Amino acid sequence: MLDVHRLRIFRSVVASGSVQAAATNLGYTPSAVSQHVAALQRETGLVLLERAGRGVRPTAAGLTLAAQADGVLARLGEVEAVVSDLRAGRTGSLSVAYFASVGSAWLPHVVRRLTTEFPGVRIDLALSETIPDDPDSRADVQLVVAPRGFDPGPGFRAYHLLDDPYVVVLPQDHDRAGSSEIELAELADERWVDNDFARGWCRRNLLEACTAAGFSPTFHVEAHDYPTALAFVAAGIGVTVLPALGAAHLPDGLAAVAVVRPTPVRSIHAVLRDAVALTPPARTVLDELRRTASTPDERTAAPAHPAPSRVYSAAAL
Repeated sequence: MLDVHRLRIFRSVVASGSVQAAATNLGYTPSAVSQHVAALQRETGLVLLERAGRGVRPTAAGLTLAAQADGVLARLGEVEAVVSDLRAGRTGSLSVAYFASVGSAWLPHVVRRLTTEFPGVRIDLALSETIPDDPDSRADVQLVVAPRGFDPGPGFRAYHLLDDPYVVVLPQDHDRAGSSEIELAELADERWVDNDFARGWCRRNLLEACTAAGFSPTFHVEAHDYPTALAFVAAGIGVTVLPALGAAHLPDGLAAVAVVRPTPVRSIHAVLRDAVALTPPARTVLDELRRTASTPDERTAAPAHPAPSRVYSAAAL
């Protein structure tokens, strides 16, 4: 395989007309240039230069190689430009996986900033409630609910973003709709509307808190997502308990009230692939996620939560 660096030096000698001129143009010593050209001739088994007065000129073989080198070096320059763009985040793609309740609450902020700062980057968004077992199937950035300090596996790193407490959503004509908080045990006799088809961390976390409060909720309606569950509550069918982010944009006629004693809490993390974690687009995504998660007006429209006597989180399961 030919040494590209030696090709560059040889091409400079041909263009400059002498070893001395090429050395001056390249910032090398004449001896170093001569050594590289001699090594290239050994690699190719060809005589590439011949003396012409005080300088040199390419042989027929040297002219042919120089012409071919032009194409190789031009293409290499294009590749180097692409690498530079990728390193700076000007081109390429970034995949982001998210679960439903952060999709509308956080992703618009993230995508707006990313497309503004890196308009050449393609953004691939995918709705995913769990982390795939196969690392190759995972997104570059994934938003997940998991215990604090969990290990996402080799090649990935988790960044904690937010602890999201649960609220109960009630019709506004409910006698507790105007309360600042409701003890979880007070909801034992309510008609419950389920909202988590995945039966994942969020639901297990809620059931664990209900068990701690001394009851097991009876779900009269099994809905598969937050918007559907909220629609059932608005129709007067029952109440639903969900993380505050899921109640960020309530339909008219509903109220969200803090659940306490105990308060279920889910921890939200961003999991980044090590291979992209230091790229400008990935750093920008993480920075915007942290900013959005720490800004109450942007992360949720749910009510503030007083300090509970006990807190149950996914980390406790």
